[in-house]
Amino acid sequence: MRSRAAIFTGTEEPILVEEVELGEPAPGDVLVQMTATGVCHSDLHYLRGYRQITRPTLMGHEGTGEVIAVGEGVSHVAPGDRVITALVRRDGDPSGDHRPSSASSVSWRGEELDGHQTSIYTWAEHALLNADYVVKVPAETPTDVAAPLGCGALTGAGTVLNALDAQPGRSSAVFGAGGVGLSAIAALRVRESDPIIAVDLSDEKLEFARRFGATEVVNASDGDPVEQIREISGGGVDYAIDAIGARGTTQQIVQALKARGGANRGGVAAMLATGNMVRVPTGEMVMGQKTLIGVLIGSAVPERDVPELLRWHREGMFDLDALVTERYALDEINEATSRLDRGEVFGRGIVVF
Repeated sequence: MRSRAAIFTGTEEPILVEEVELGEPAPGDVLVQMTATGVCHSDLHYLRGYRQITRPTLMGHEGTGEVIAVGEGVSHVAPGDRVITALVRRDGDPSGDHRPSSASSVSWRGEELDGHQTSIYTWAEHALLNADYVVKVPAETPTDVAAPLGCGALTGAGTVLNALDAQPGRSSAVFGAGGVGLSAIAALRVRESDPIIAVDLSDEKLEFARRFGATEVVNASDGDPVEQIREISGGGVDYAIDAIGARGTTQQIVQALKARGGANRGGVAAMLATGNMVRVPTGEMVMGQKTLIGVLIGSAVPERDVPELLRWHREGMFDLDALVTERYALDEINEATSRLDRGEVFGRGIVVF
């Protein structure tokens, strides 16, 4: 069958939106008609050449859709099911003998294409995907605003739930009030963290973060954010999250942590975004018994965590409608990525089919 998709051909070239030819689902694969897809910073890393990628390639990785057909051996989804695509395996287990990419054929101008991350591409009207990265969700799941649950929201909220296991009454700070950071803030509110401090360079984004649960805000351009966090929290926070990945923020999340001595551990800082090589204040970590961890996609198990986030949305605890602040058509994908690159997107931008 023929369908339209976004095709990345090089860092200096605009993304093309053209017809591709899709084969039948191979064993273990599914054919999904996409309804929406997120535009994520992870995509920008490839588009701007920060990570190596074979070109041309298909792009995107978080989305919603409906299963059209399944290959042999696929039993957890069936035609007609509503699904979310995730950037990690649905069972959260990367071990074992798993196919690294979809075996199904997608061709463009006579050349076979692959998805850029694992087995996923979602900037397309239809996608042939490895079924291990497709999660069945209830029929009432929103076909648009649920798209970020496959990566951005899962990364932010999953970090709070899984990697940090944030406890009620503990203090927290989140650096970066974009889609990932806002999802972390929403999860901290659910876990009853207090205070929840949002850190960013934009007063508008910080005010927006209050809608998701931030109780205090710090504009990092108005003085040392670490000192401001320490003043607000009474010496440092129990949890600090870096949703930016810049050179300075990884140092700052360690410095913003609460220090403890004796048998008591200090605070825990979580890095969610890859960035530059940084200097970590190891002396401060040792003396304050602080911990710095790296977290990939919220240490998530999508089949467990995505339904939980959808429950939060239904019960008014996680406003996915507010998280999605911009909508585009597939033909506007270059505008969507450019606005994200310039820092103009408050929450999450999505492409709606």
